[in-house]
Amino acid sequence: MMGKNQKPFHAIALTSAIVSNLSGCTLVGIFFGRWIDQKLGLSPLFLIIGLMIGLGAGVYGTIYLVNKYTGDL
Repeated sequence: MMGKNQKPFHAIALTSAIVSNLSGCTLVGIFFGRWIDQKLGLSPLFLIIGLMIGLGAGVYGTIYLVNKYTGDL
C-alpha cells in the first residue's frame, strides 16, 4: 500500500538517516581520538585525525545510503 501519502515519510526517514550517519560517525571519531590522546598524552593530534576519519566515514556512509535509496547501487 504505497500511496502518495507515504512519500513524505520516506523523505523524513532518509533525512534522519543522513543526519544520524554524519553526526554519529563524526562524534565517534572525535571521542575515540580524544581517548587515544588521553592515553598517549598527545593533545590535539588524534582528536583531529579522529575527526577527519569520522567525517570521511560519515560522508562515505551517506553516499552509500543515498545510492542505495535511489536505486543506483
